[in-house]
Amino acid sequence: MEKQSVYIETTVVSYLTARPSRDLVVAAHQQVTVEWWENALPVLEPFVSPIVIEEISRGDEVAAKLRLEKIADFPILEITGEIGELADLYFEKIQIPEKARGDAYHLAIATSHGLDFLVSWNFTHILGAHVQSAIQNINLMRGISTPIICTPEELMEV
Repeated sequence: MEKQSVYIETTVVSYLTARPSRDLVVAAHQQVTVEWWENALPVLEPFVSPIVIEEISRGDEVAAKLRLEKIADFPILEITGEIGELADLYFEKIQIPEKARGDAYHLAIATSHGLDFLVSWNFTHILGAHVQSAIQNINLMRGISTPIICTPEELMEV
C-alpha cells in the first residue's frame, strides 16, 4: 500500500525540537509532536519546502541546526510560479498579515503538489476554521483538491 503524503509545516518541527515549555498547552503539543514523529510519521511520506527550511533556519544556531537535522532526509517540494499565484490568492482572501505571508505558501505548496495532509500547530493562519473554509472555497472554484489540514494529534491514527 502506498504511503499517504504529509507536508510538515514549520511549527511541527519547532515543537519537536524545542525545550519543554512551562505553558501546559504548549508542553502537551510538544509531547504529542514527539509521539507523532516517532509513531505516525514512519508510515507517512513526509515533505517540506524551501519556506520551511528558511523558517527553521532562523534564531539560535544550535536550535536551528537541530531542526534542520530532523528534516534532512525529507524531500523538498519545488515552489513554482503557479504556487506563487495560489499563495497570493490565499494571502489576499484570508487576509493573513504580511509578516505571515509564508503561511499562505505552506497552504499553496501542499495543495499544488497534491499532498494528502498538511500538519501544523499554527491555529491562527493555517488551522483556523475561517482559513480552512476560505481555502476549500478557492480550491473548489479552481477545481483542485485540498489537503486535510490538521494537527499531528489529529493525524496520530495512521
